[in-house]
Amino acid sequence: MPEILPSPGQRWVSDTEPELGLGIILKAEFGKVEVFFPAANEQRLYALKASALRRVRFSEGDHIKLHDGAPLTVDSVKDAGKALVYVCGGREVNEAELSDLISFSTPAERLMAGQVDDLYAFDLRAEALRQQSRIRHSPARGFAGGRIDLIPHQISIASDVASRLTPRVLLADEVGLGKTIEACLIMHRLHLTGRANRILILLPEALVHQWFVELFRRFNLLFSIFDEERCGAIESNSSEGNPFLDSQTVLCDVMFLAGNPARAAQAVAAGWDLLIVDEAHHLEWSAAAPSPQYAVVDALAKQASGVLLLTATPQQLGPEGHFARLRLLDPDRYSSLDLFLKESEQYERTAKALERVIDGKPLRPADQKLFAEHSPRIRASCEALLAGKEEARQRLVSELIDSFGTGRVLFRNMRTALTGFPERKAILVPLSGDGEEQPMRAKVKWLVGLLKKLRDEKILLICHSREVAETLLLQVQQEINVPAGVFHEGLTLLQRDRNAAWFAEPEGARILFCSEIGSEGRNFQFAHHLALFDLPADPEVLEQRIGRLDRIGQTATIRIYVPYIKGSQSEVLAKLYQEGLDAFEQNLHGASEMAAALKPILRSADPAPLLADLDKHLASARALRAEITGRLKRGHDRLLAMASCRPERAEKIIAEIRAADSDASFEPFVIRLLDRFGVQCDDLAPRTYLLAPGHLLVDALPGLPAEGMSVTFDRARALSREDLGFLTLDHPLVRGSLDLLLGTETGNSAFGLWIDPAGEAIFLELYAVVEALAPAALHVHRFLPPTPIRIVVDHALVDRSSSSELASLPLKKGDIFRLLDRGAIRKKALPAMLEKANALAEAEMKRFVAEASQNLDSQLGGELSRLEELREINDHVLPEEIAVLRKHWTDLEAAIHAARLRVDALRLIFRTSAEPET
Repeated sequence: MPEILPSPGQRWVSDTEPELGLGIILKAEFGKVEVFFPAANEQRLYALKASALRRVRFSEGDHIKLHDGAPLTVDSVKDAGKALVYVCGGREVNEAELSDLISFSTPAERLMAGQVDDLYAFDLRAEALRQQSRIRHSPARGFAGGRIDLIPHQISIASDVASRLTPRVLLADEVGLGKTIEACLIMHRLHLTGRANRILILLPEALVHQWFVELFRRFNLLFSIFDEERCGAIESNSSEGNPFLDSQTVLCDVMFLAGNPARAAQAVAAGWDLLIVDEAHHLEWSAAAPSPQYAVVDALAKQASGVLLLTATPQQLGPEGHFARLRLLDPDRYSSLDLFLKESEQYERTAKALERVIDGKPLRPADQKLFAEHSPRIRASCEALLAGKEEARQRLVSELIDSFGTGRVLFRNMRTALTGFPERKAILVPLSGDGEEQPMRAKVKWLVGLLKKLRDEKILLICHSREVAETLLLQVQQEINVPAGVFHEGLTLLQRDRNAAWFAEPEGARILFCSEIGSEGRNFQFAHHLALFDLPADPEVLEQRIGRLDRIGQTATIRIYVPYIKGSQSEVLAKLYQEGLDAFEQNLHGASEMAAALKPILRSADPAPLLADLDKHLASARALRAEITGRLKRGHDRLLAMASCRPERAEKIIAEIRAADSDASFEPFVIRLLDRFGVQCDDLAPRTYLLAPGHLLVDALPGLPAEGMSVTFDRARALSREDLGFLTLDHPLVRGSLDLLLGTETGNSAFGLWIDPAGEAIFLELYAVVEALAPAALHVHRFLPPTPIRIVVDHALVDRSSSSELASLPLKKGDIFRLLDRGAIRKKALPAMLEKANALAEAEMKRFVAEASQNLDSQLGGELSRLEELREINDHVLPEEIAVLRKHWTDLEAAIHAARLRVDALRLIFRTSAEPET
């Protein structure tokens, strides 16, 4: 029989991804075939010889559907050149007219032909269908797979932002609270649910490799690092192409794009679903002259659907810089700096009223007047509370948090609202220095003494420049033999990463000399001693430095050593930070405002007059701190804290994750699944295994290295043992193995003998899958995931699906042809049983569709109503957001009601009272 080659316009189906529906051949040449799947709005490129594509060809008597849903029966088939024409009654139908939603599965064909798999394969497939449905419907999807502690404020923000259709937010948690984890959780959920396939992450050069490692180690995500060398290599193979189209997930140094307009234009033209920018406080802006970095991010942000900006110091560049970053997220909303500043003045009044509601106090007349100015929903909740209905209090709190402040675009968790942080102990060391070289010598002598005193403990030292770091390394090593590393901008990324890794090793460097680039993004919490060789004139930079050690997960008191030369500006800064602002031992809120007010002291070139009147300056600094932090605590910070962490939301998601972690059925299922593919699974410890490829039945399994790997299903063990893979419902090995199994015929047709004295009977067990075909961006699986339906009918066409006896039969292998050779069974009984089972499954599908539609209306209808009311009093809610949500709702409803039923597996069971003859 000649090989069937694809031609444009023909309808083909992917056996490995039947959920895509019928595809249309766009192009076939050079051993590759390009296919468009209209139902899923997906376009794929396959290698012709290696792909699992199959020509769709119906036969006489088959039932088909057209694009308009009209059902027809095929009378005959004509081969019109390269296209098929189906004759249905008096009508000729070209194959291009076939509905994209037609299911083209073969379990019935295999069963009728006697092509059956073993009973174990059928049971495994049935369980795989259930597990896949559970995974795709789980609210923990994308969150459960992170190798992270389940910290409520991180989960709260991630679940809030990831639930939005177009997430565009500024993540501004204080240093050490886990902004990177929050961003990765959001990205992981969006990625796994199909809403963010193309992702671009822009970073300072020093953080590129750190993000690369963290994304892979914590989330099993492999990103491509783009620089000029990589772009040039891609273009050398395809000079007319855009190199940024070569990878779906990209890490890039923001300065690389800012300094290269041509590459920046290519990055913008490539199109992205999600843009993430870390250390966003470096994006300097003014209306007249935005920086090149800001201009690049601005162009990318206008094109990308989702944008996440990360900074621990959102106001480091002052109110103007803070406004500029919010403008990147929503230029229509943040179009006026003056209006933004005026709006901020109202935060304290609102926060006080909210606090009274939260604390259970009666509403004041002024509160009632403030709330009455807002939406009908808020007024109704307020009136209910005044009428004595206490259950309305929490509802009113949630509605008010939604209505005020920047809570929809800015999230900032603060340490004052959280617990579990270490103590910070400042140790100021006054030193004398005479002559030009004496200050350095005095500090080096002190540092050598500290190294001797602390013996084997690790010290992170941060200074302001590369030159100082290199000089210190040389002078200290002349005095003492100590393993030491450096970390500065003069090293390559690889050198920096190696030195940081050496410092992290228990037997590695005892001290790491860092320039200022070591104060951002890096995590050195394994160390407990921080030496500030000099002090920055910006208190927010000081907080960044301390934040390298003071992070969630720090286990010991952090000792901060501050050597200063008596009579110098370093004494002024040391005492101002310690005795005036308490910045060494406590987090500093409103640091940018304090820095502006204290600029003459922080940046003085002549310390003498300041030291002469130092007590007065310190008293003024203490008063300034008290005034600014008190105002922020009463107003802006209070509103942000209430909007940023919603414990009730976090608790629900964490409960889902813990349920997934402890699901007793998941671990043994995964082991059986891997065993089916030939993976050798050896016990190492409780819930921990060594996976070796062994004799694989496939070329490769996604997520399984050729050399194998050790894995655990236990979160606590995974957190303490980074050498172990963490197997969850999100792991690529689990997802890939499920897709491989369900994308093949394995287990979709089976036959079993049931030896029972009751005598002969025939049963047909059917597994069908309810599928709503839709573009991945709709995330229809939230409401209607691929849902398996199990139906059992007997030869009398009686529904036996609920029979407990038939749910766990002691089946044996048998010869199916002993039944199929009986003409009446093959031609009449079995087709009738199939028809009855399908009818029962169709009826069950209608129930699932109705429930999904009801859940959709309840969830999105309530959200739409909330946003429409919120829009009246909070213009952070854009008209476009409401319009997008309304269309999203309509498209989802259409997809759910167009759901199809696909028969996935069949098992024929023959009950007999006697063992068959061999």
